[in-house]
Amino acid sequence: MTNFAHEELQHVSRQHLWYPFTQMQELEREPMVVIESAQGCWLQDTSGKRYLDAVGSIWTNVHGHCHPHIDEALRRQLDRVAHSTLLGLSNVPAIECARKLMEILPSGLERIFYSDNGSTAMEVALKMAFQYHQQTGQPQRTRFLALSGAYHGDTIGSVSLGGIDLFHALYRPLLFEVEHVPAPNCYRCPCQASFPGCRLACLDVLERALEQDGQTIAALVLEPLVQGAAGMLVHPPGYLKGAHELCQRHGVLLIADEVAVGFGKTGRMFACEHEGIVPDIMAIAKGITGGYLPLAATVTTDRVYQAFLGEFAELRTFFHGHTFTGNPLACAAAIATMEVFEQERTLEQLPAKIARLAAGLTPLKAHSQVGDVRQRGTMAGIELVRDKASKEPYDYRLRMGQRVTLEARRRGVFTRPLGNVVVLMPPLSITTEEIDLLCQVIGESIAAATSS
Repeated sequence: MTNFAHEELQHVSRQHLWYPFTQMQELEREPMVVIESAQGCWLQDTSGKRYLDAVGSIWTNVHGHCHPHIDEALRRQLDRVAHSTLLGLSNVPAIECARKLMEILPSGLERIFYSDNGSTAMEVALKMAFQYHQQTGQPQRTRFLALSGAYHGDTIGSVSLGGIDLFHALYRPLLFEVEHVPAPNCYRCPCQASFPGCRLACLDVLERALEQDGQTIAALVLEPLVQGAAGMLVHPPGYLKGAHELCQRHGVLLIADEVAVGFGKTGRMFACEHEGIVPDIMAIAKGITGGYLPLAATVTTDRVYQAFLGEFAELRTFFHGHTFTGNPLACAAAIATMEVFEQERTLEQLPAKIARLAAGLTPLKAHSQVGDVRQRGTMAGIELVRDKASKEPYDYRLRMGQRVTLEARRRGVFTRPLGNVVVLMPPLSITTEEIDLLCQVIGESIAAATSS
């Protein structure tokens, strides 16, 4: 691309685009990185500089950019139909995608409701759980329970579930009330205990909440194993299974938000598989199309589905839908993505990569400004602190996480922080050599940012 075109793109970007989660006044002072092409785990901008995509284009890319099998699947589908509504009609890719999902979903999840992103998948889950109880003789179950630090999307229902004041506090007047219980955060334990001696004291808090209000709770909503936007908080072993058992005991549905953790990110296809539980409702998105196109699905059991059947006049219908529900192009990309998991034996290749990432991150634990290094599968969070002994965080105004990621960008690695936490979630296709480079650059970037 010519320099003129590069400069023109910068100008138009500053004049007209409004970027997500971004203070535009500050952005306008800095050169904008404009991505022009990508291949494998690498992005290339309009100036020709390459960046290792260390967050999988915000947790979506699974098999790398421009994967030939997915590219070809989209070309074939474009020759047939790009979009056809699922309201009153169906289409071949939507049906074939459902059949393919049935091969990989935890046994017992049998019904698939499509939407187009993680937030909408969670909106579907909330309405589905609420209506289920209304139609099964439990109209008092109108409330939802979530974890502190929860993040389930940016639409009003999903924001209501949220527990991150930075993102959610301003909108409280618009939201419905949700009860939050402390999340199992072993680095900053809300119960002032240490695992495993704590015997999962955080579950006791959840149990008390359900004993007190369980008859009015429609569902417990959580991200299984890892709370992404909360700072890559890794839940201790046994918490998910224990929460599932408590929900069953109290007649509360369990909604598993696998939008970020699904499709191999934790080392298995779905995070729930690690503890052998099957939620009542599961939301999936992001990696479902390998990062190619917007697609999401809310999947549930036949028991939940049956509660919506009846004569039209009974008004038991699930009155919900989206314009691009079951979009053929997106479904074709999803089918191809799941085929690549099989063809390249992606999950079988992961243990060695996960171990390599763990080994590369281990030296960072000794850094004086690194308080905690958390990892589950290929998901990792490096928490920066002003004082290691007291765990005192950096003042948010210092933007230490952002400073580290800017140092990494200068060294050819793209990632984004969550406050003082540097986040890593590269494509599953990343090589061991690229993992080594990633860990080296992050280490150098932390050293540079915290010493300046």
